Amino acid sequence: MTPKLSLTHDYDDALEVRHGDTTLFRYVYQPRMAQSESPKPYFHPVYDLAGNLVTIFRPYDHVWHKGIAMTIAHLEDQNFWGGGSYRHGQGYIPLPNNGSQRHDSWDAIEFDGQSFRASERLSWITQGGEHWLAEERQIGLPAVHADAGYWALDFSSSLTNVRGRVIEIGSPTTAGREKAGYGGLFWRGPRSFLHGSVSDSAGRQDDEIMGERAAWIAYSGQHDGSGDRSTLVFLDHPSSLRHPTQWFMRRDPFACAAFAWMFDEIYPLQPGETIRLRHRIVIANGGWDREQIARLAEAWQSE
Repeated sequence: MTPKLSLTHDYDDALEVRHGDTTLFRYVYQPRMAQSESPKPYFHPVYDLAGNLVTIFRPYDHVWHKGIAMTIAHLEDQNFWGGGSYRHGQGYIPLPNNGSQRHDSWDAIEFDGQSFRASERLSWITQGGEHWLAEERQIGLPAVHADAGYWALDFSSSLTNVRGRVIEIGSPTTAGREKAGYGGLFWRGPRSFLHGSVSDSAGRQDDEIMGERAAWIAYSGQHDGSGDRSTLVFLDHPSSLRHPTQWFMRRDPFACAAFAWMFDEIYPLQPGETIRLRHRIVIANGGWDREQIARLAEAWQSE
């Protein structure tokens, strides 16, 4: 008998979706963390269908990294990433500028035993208490493809400038640090994924992908314990701002990937303007080849 999905809602805490006995993800929407970590909703733990963990939470080297989370390091002079802020010539310094993404409400939570979708409203609040961005976020799991060994996590975001003035959205690279253009939806992988294999839609491999534009990238790593491999495919939709996005990706000193549309070019978000992002992350058992990934990517990106 094919396992069905189940949904658990721990009110004022998290949503968790399971496939049979296997947790697929837990989305913590009311995070409890220090202000210095820029409190924000996050997905953790996240597992493949074989039960292998593909995220890490609060790693000792960057405790503000939380599984999969929406982040922006440079919102003008405010930090919605966590930790210190990069200032050219000074490096990373602690500042009282760690903002929060506040969950305001659920507009809808839809679940039918085969798929899941939820619509959320959030406010991006500076550490000083100013409301700068209003966000409408959608998260979803459209289906589980057990026979093919994968499931997909959908993430869409509409960010509106409610500050009343232009907000310049950038990264440490736009502030002067080379190859550090992180921001956007960000994944931090398990320790055993160090030096994993990465490819992109343009045919690049591994570290040459950093900062480049591509419609997708795929990161394949191996797990301690089970010895299994998992592949995560990060897909950017043509409707997203600045598609195809630039990518922040590392294999060393840790495994990570981010849809870094502000990698090396500031985006001046005008008062009242809304930017829209649409992404999908495929969590697959085993090591996938380019042909498998390209077929799946083309089908979704043509929607």
